[in-house]
Amino acid sequence: MDSEAQSSSPDSPRLVSRKTVLRSALAVGAAIPAALVGGPALARSFNSTGAPVPLTPPCDDGDDPTPQQIEGPYFKPDSPERATLLEPGMPGTRLTVSGYVFGRACLPVDRALLDFWQADDNGDYDNTGFRLRGHQYTDAQGVFTLTTIVPGLYPGRTRHIHVKVQAPGRPVLTTQLYFPNEPRNNTDSIFDARLLMNVRDGNGGREASFDFVLDVPQNPTPPPTTPPPTGGTWAAGTAYRAGDRVTYGGRAYVCLQAHTAQPGWEPPSVPALWRAV
Repeated sequence: MDSEAQSSSPDSPRLVSRKTVLRSALAVGAAIPAALVGGPALARSFNSTGAPVPLTPPCDDGDDPTPQQIEGPYFKPDSPERATLLEPGMPGTRLTVSGYVFGRACLPVDRALLDFWQADDNGDYDNTGFRLRGHQYTDAQGVFTLTTIVPGLYPGRTRHIHVKVQAPGRPVLTTQLYFPNEPRNNTDSIFDARLLMNVRDGNGGREASFDFVLDVPQNPTPPPTTPPPTGGTWAAGTAYRAGDRVTYGGRAYVCLQAHTAQPGWEPPSVPALWRAV
């Protein structure tokens, strides 16, 4: 993580300004301002205690992606596609987790796969069925929302949610999400503060947010692809003398200095050699 990310808090005016504009642009389908490309991309804008929340690695054209963590023994493939893991009569505190999936250039990743699995309120995993397991895909703005419960505790671990995240055709990121202010965070050998969600009370339960940064190369500002004009009498390799006249791209030009034409020296590109008439 760079020094700027280490020294800044999510509540600083610079980070909030970047984040707010970025999320607003994505929400309305507008183009992301070039000045924001490479800036921190954090959905985690709330904090019930007012204390600084540790930053996940921001995407800034070369910083580290979201850290990987072990899969653990309870992963099962082929989970059902669903955005809510709640079932009738399921005990536990309702939890909504939302955020974005970004690539290395802070651009959203469309149709990224997120596969979640977790313990129930008693700290148990369903290893025979798919209770509290499910996968979903981000929308065109890179947004995901998961409705579930706060996972219970079990020996040796702090409270956490497992997730696999994969951009189309790219490697899978396997990691875990954590809750702030959990006493067991200090004793869990796997815990990583960079994977803390921002969590608050709300809507009859708890709300959390987290943004994933995948190791996906992106080109935020592709160069123009407009082909140069063609046609005319100008030709590379020709020896021109001062006063010679040519046409290029539908315009006439007069040679100002003797030279042998080369690709890239087309009349519109070299006013020292050619003057439009």
